Amino acid sequence: MASDSSLSDLSSELSSIGSLSPVPDYPSPISSQEQDLLNGVSAQIPRKHKLESEEQPAPKKRKRAEPKPRTTEYLDLSSRNKSPCEQQKELDILLKVLRKRRKIVVVAGAGISVSAGSKCFCAVISAIQANTGPVPDFRSSTGLFKSLKSEHKLKASGKQLFDASVYQTDSSTSSFHDMVRSMSKLVTEAKPTAFHDLLSDLGIRGQLLRLYTQNVDGLDIDLPGLGTEIPLNMKGPWPPTIQLHGGLAKMSCAKCNIVANFDAALFNGPEPPPCETCVEADRVRTDHAGKRSHGIGRLRPRMVLYNEHNPDQDAIGSVVSADLRARPDAVIVVGTSMKIPGVRRIVREMCGVVRSRRDGLAIWINRDGPPPGKEFEDCWDLVVKGPCDEVANQFRLSHYPQHKECSTSDIESAKEKGDLQVMVPSPKKPAAQILTPAASPAPKHAELKKKITIKLKVSSDGPEDTKAPTALKAGKSKNPSKAPPKPKSKSTSTK
Repeated sequence: MASDSSLSDLSSELSSIGSLSPVPDYPSPISSQEQDLLNGVSAQIPRKHKLESEEQPAPKKRKRAEPKPRTTEYLDLSSRNKSPCEQQKELDILLKVLRKRRKIVVVAGAGISVSAGSKCFCAVISAIQANTGPVPDFRSSTGLFKSLKSEHKLKASGKQLFDASVYQTDSSTSSFHDMVRSMSKLVTEAKPTAFHDLLSDLGIRGQLLRLYTQNVDGLDIDLPGLGTEIPLNMKGPWPPTIQLHGGLAKMSCAKCNIVANFDAALFNGPEPPPCETCVEADRVRTDHAGKRSHGIGRLRPRMVLYNEHNPDQDAIGSVVSADLRARPDAVIVVGTSMKIPGVRRIVREMCGVVRSRRDGLAIWINRDGPPPGKEFEDCWDLVVKGPCDEVANQFRLSHYPQHKECSTSDIESAKEKGDLQVMVPSPKKPAAQILTPAASPAPKHAELKKKITIKLKVSSDGPEDTKAPTALKAGKSKNPSKAPPKPKSKSTSTK
């Protein structure tokens, strides 16, 4: 019992002492206010060691030159009061584009064909129009829309004969066929104009990226360098000329879409001519196969009328997209009033891409000014007022000067025709002649030195070369082309 009491007393004393192991020191978290205070103090302390990248100054930003503001220049070739010499600056801009640019896009209208033809067209012209030009335009005061209204007694403008509704009545269809026959005869006898020849030159020299023509006469596609494809392919490569409204050179079937050469004799009367391909296919189907007929297609000129679908619409869109990606360096809009919405869109997009280039130029050529409105505001770099052929004449005179001597009979015949031009040649300065100096004579002391050298060699050779002096007279050998023979070395022998 005594031992148990002693143990209990000992354990109570040990328990009162507590644990002998060290108590761990866990730091208490810092409050947010103290942390903000420490961050502020550390930010005020400067860093002693900076990185090398921080010691280098920041690179200066490269200054970009702002594009120069574009201005519109005006060139008047229709006024006789102003000669081209007085407007030499504007004329040089135009001629430089026609000479130097390599990706030119041209959008042409009926204005480039007004002067086509010769005097034999007067009878044909009077039959369909009262226009002064051999090939009519459309929207002028004496154009085709005005003349057709009075000729065919139309209630509205002659534009009705170019609408898809002409096939709804027999009278309108007959009038349309009469107009097509007259235009086909007129176009067949017409000749390309000076501006057509200019476009052909651009195509031959590889400067023409594309020609978008609204003309149905086909005068441009027959020239070298301006060919086209009918129908137009969806994928490239595409021809240099794109017909936006078709042409009178071809006719197509409304059912089988076959394309053939235009035959004006078939289009007579109110009934469209039947397609021979459809007739043959229908005969084989009904007579030999014993099947019912699927109908026979009708032929029509392959030109696009108002309010109808263009069969080459998707292909034309592909060509325009490709040309926009090519970034042309010049666009020339010539001989058009731009009343067609599709043509306006093409011109607007082309001008935007061309003028985005630093050296791009957009040129308007027509008797009238550019179309008004915000759509084409500040869109042109050069506005040329005047006939298209005058531009071609100025280019030909500056680039291809041709001078021909004429006899008295040629001058008299030219006076009768009214086609007389006087060329005054400017005097040319004679070329400077540079005289070539003659060869200087050989000095006498050199010839004397040569004689003495030969005599010394002969005298030092001994009796074996006694004939050498007779072969050499005054230092000259018998054969001047060969050098004198070398003297033989004297051989020594011991006896």
